[in-house]
Amino acid sequence: NDVRISFNDIVVKACAVALTRHQAINSSWHDDVIMEHGDVNIAIAVAIDEGLMTPVINHVDKKGLSQISAETRELAGLARDRKLQPDQMEGSTFTISNLGMFGILEFTSIINQPNSAILSIGTIVEKPVVTNGEIVVGNTMKITLAYDHRTVDGATGAQFLQTVKQYKENPVTMLA
Repeated sequence: NDVRISFNDIVVKACAVALTRHQAINSSWHDDVIMEHGDVNIAIAVAIDEGLMTPVINHVDKKGLSQISAETRELAGLARDRKLQPDQMEGSTFTISNLGMFGILEFTSIINQPNSAILSIGTIVEKPVVTNGEIVVGNTMKITLAYDHRTVDGATGAQFLQTVKQYKENPVTMLA
Protein backbone atom coordinates (compact mmCIF):
# COMPACT_ATOMS: atom_id res chain seq x y z
CA ASN A 1 0.00 0.00 0.00
CA ASP A 2 1.76 3.13 -1.24
CA VAL A 3 1.44 6.20 0.93
CA ARG A 4 1.52 9.51 -0.88
CA ILE A 5 2.72 12.39 1.26
CA SER A 6 1.17 15.69 0.18
CA PHE A 7 2.54 19.13 0.79
CA ASN A 8 -0.44 19.65 3.10
CA ASP A 9 0.74 16.68 5.21
CA ILE A 10 4.16 18.35 5.56
CA VAL A 11 2.52 21.62 6.65
CA VAL A 12 0.35 19.77 9.20
CA LYS A 13 3.45 18.08 10.67
CA ALA A 14 5.42 21.37 10.59
CA CYS A 15 2.62 23.08 12.52
CA ALA A 16 2.41 20.22 15.03
CA VAL A 17 6.13 20.36 15.80
CA ALA A 18 6.08 24.19 15.87
CA LEU A 19 3.15 24.10 18.33
CA THR A 20 5.30 22.10 20.76
CA ARG A 21 7.87 24.93 20.61
CA HIS A 22 5.34 27.79 20.81
CA GLN A 23 2.88 26.77 23.51
CA ALA A 24 1.01 30.10 23.47
CA ILE A 25 -0.33 29.25 20.01
CA ASN A 26 -1.56 25.87 21.31
CA SER A 27 -3.87 27.44 23.88
CA SER A 28 -7.44 28.59 24.53
CA TRP A 29 -9.06 31.54 26.25
CA HIS A 30 -11.45 30.20 28.90
CA ASP A 31 -13.21 32.24 31.59
CA ASP A 32 -10.57 35.03 31.52
CA VAL A 33 -7.74 32.50 31.80
CA ILE A 34 -5.29 31.23 29.19
CA MET A 35 -5.27 27.43 29.06
CA GLU A 36 -2.17 25.97 27.38
CA HIS A 37 -2.80 22.50 25.97
CA GLY A 38 -0.34 19.66 26.42
CA ASP A 39 -1.78 17.74 23.46
CA VAL A 40 -1.45 18.90 19.86
CA ASN A 41 -4.77 18.15 18.14
CA ILE A 42 -5.09 19.77 14.73
CA ALA A 43 -8.41 20.33 12.98
CA ILE A 44 -8.32 20.27 9.19
CA ALA A 45 -10.96 22.42 7.49
CA VAL A 46 -12.85 20.43 4.84
CA ALA A 47 -15.26 22.19 2.48
CA ILE A 48 -18.59 20.51 1.80
CA ASP A 49 -21.63 21.92 -0.05
CA GLU A 50 -23.35 22.88 3.21
CA GLY A 51 -20.32 24.68 4.63
CA LEU A 52 -17.27 23.56 6.52
CA MET A 53 -16.39 20.56 8.66
CA THR A 54 -13.29 20.37 10.84
CA PRO A 55 -12.20 16.79 11.56
CA VAL A 56 -9.44 16.54 14.18
CA ILE A 57 -6.18 14.59 14.05
CA ASN A 58 -5.19 13.93 17.65
CA HIS A 59 -1.61 13.93 18.99
CA VAL A 60 -0.25 15.03 15.60
CA ASP A 61 3.16 15.92 17.06
CA LYS A 62 3.70 12.24 17.92
CA LYS A 63 2.76 10.92 14.45
CA GLY A 64 4.81 10.39 11.33
CA LEU A 65 4.01 11.84 7.91
CA SER A 66 2.52 8.59 6.57
CA GLN A 67 0.14 8.30 9.55
CA ILE A 68 -0.83 11.99 9.23
CA SER A 69 -1.44 11.47 5.50
CA ALA A 70 -3.62 8.39 6.05
CA GLU A 71 -5.68 9.99 8.83
CA THR A 72 -6.16 13.24 6.91
CA ARG A 73 -7.39 11.38 3.82
CA GLU A 74 -9.69 9.16 5.86
CA LEU A 75 -11.21 12.02 7.88
CA ALA A 76 -11.60 14.28 4.83
CA GLY A 77 -13.35 11.44 2.99
CA LEU A 78 -15.72 10.87 5.91
CA ALA A 79 -16.44 14.61 6.00
CA ARG A 80 -17.19 14.76 2.26
CA ASP A 81 -19.42 11.66 2.58
CA ARG A 82 -21.21 13.25 5.59
CA LYS A 83 -20.17 10.28 7.76
CA LEU A 84 -17.97 12.16 10.23
CA GLN A 85 -18.97 11.48 13.85
CA PRO A 86 -19.29 14.38 16.32
CA ASP A 87 -16.37 13.08 18.43
CA GLN A 88 -14.15 13.20 15.31
CA MET A 89 -14.60 17.00 15.29
CA GLU A 90 -13.93 17.64 18.99
CA GLY A 91 -10.84 18.54 21.00
CA SER A 92 -8.86 20.57 18.48
CA THR A 93 -6.15 22.90 19.80
CA PHE A 94 -5.26 24.46 16.39
CA THR A 95 -6.82 24.56 12.92
CA ILE A 96 -5.45 24.56 9.37
CA SER A 97 -7.42 25.70 6.33
CA ASN A 98 -5.93 25.04 2.89
CA LEU A 99 -7.55 26.64 -0.19
CA GLY A 100 -4.52 26.06 -2.40
CA MET A 101 -6.34 23.41 -4.44
CA PHE A 102 -8.79 26.14 -5.51
CA GLY A 103 -6.01 28.40 -6.81
CA ILE A 104 -6.47 30.91 -3.95
CA LEU A 105 -3.21 32.83 -3.42
CA GLU A 106 -3.89 34.04 0.12
CA PHE A 107 -6.77 34.45 2.54
CA THR A 108 -7.48 34.92 6.22
CA SER A 109 -9.55 32.34 8.08
CA ILE A 110 -11.80 32.91 11.07
CA ILE A 111 -10.52 31.30 14.28
CA ASN A 112 -12.16 27.96 15.07
CA GLN A 113 -13.18 28.44 18.71
CA PRO A 114 -11.94 27.56 21.29
CA ASN A 115 -8.59 27.50 19.42
CA SER A 116 -6.33 30.54 19.73
CA ALA A 117 -5.18 30.42 16.11
CA ILE A 118 -5.81 29.18 12.58
CA LEU A 119 -3.34 28.86 9.71
CA SER A 120 -4.52 29.65 6.17
CA ILE A 121 -2.60 28.07 3.28
CA GLY A 122 -2.67 29.45 -0.25
CA THR A 123 -1.73 27.78 -3.52
CA ILE A 124 1.86 27.02 -4.51
CA VAL A 125 2.98 29.32 -7.34
CA GLU A 126 6.02 29.09 -9.60
CA LYS A 127 7.73 32.45 -9.89
CA PRO A 128 11.18 34.03 -10.12
CA VAL A 129 13.11 33.96 -6.85
CA VAL A 130 16.66 34.94 -5.98
CA THR A 131 18.88 32.04 -4.84
CA ASN A 132 22.59 32.61 -4.18
CA GLY A 133 22.46 35.88 -6.12
CA GLU A 134 20.85 34.24 -9.17
CA ILE A 135 17.28 34.56 -10.42
CA VAL A 136 15.76 31.10 -10.72
CA VAL A 137 12.25 29.66 -10.92
CA GLY A 138 11.06 28.71 -7.46
CA ASN A 139 7.89 27.64 -5.70
CA THR A 140 6.28 30.08 -3.28
CA MET A 141 3.29 29.78 -1.03
CA LYS A 142 1.59 32.34 1.20
CA ILE A 143 0.46 31.36 4.66
CA THR A 144 -1.54 33.56 7.02
CA LEU A 145 -2.01 33.15 10.77
CA ALA A 146 -5.09 34.57 12.47
CA TYR A 147 -4.90 34.53 16.25
CA ASP A 148 -6.71 35.64 19.37
CA HIS A 149 -4.80 38.57 20.87
CA ARG A 150 -6.00 37.62 24.35
CA THR A 151 -3.68 34.58 24.17
CA VAL A 152 -1.15 35.35 21.41
CA ASP A 153 0.73 38.59 20.70
CA GLY A 154 2.19 39.61 17.36
CA ALA A 155 5.79 38.67 18.16
CA THR A 156 4.73 35.18 19.31
CA GLY A 157 2.66 34.72 16.15
CA ALA A 158 5.62 35.81 14.01
CA GLN A 159 7.99 33.41 15.80
CA PHE A 160 5.56 30.54 15.24
CA LEU A 161 5.31 31.40 11.52
CA GLN A 162 9.11 31.54 11.28
CA THR A 163 9.33 28.04 12.75
CA VAL A 164 6.65 26.67 10.41
CA LYS A 165 8.45 28.29 7.46
CA GLN A 166 11.78 26.72 8.46
CA TYR A 167 10.20 23.27 8.81
CA LYS A 168 8.27 23.39 5.54
CA GLU A 169 11.33 24.62 3.63
CA ASN A 170 13.53 21.93 5.19
CA PRO A 171 11.23 19.10 6.42
CA VAL A 172 14.11 16.86 7.57
CA THR A 173 14.76 19.28 10.47
CA MET A 174 11.34 18.58 12.02
CA LEU A 175 11.87 14.83 11.92
CA ALA A 176 15.09 14.87 13.93
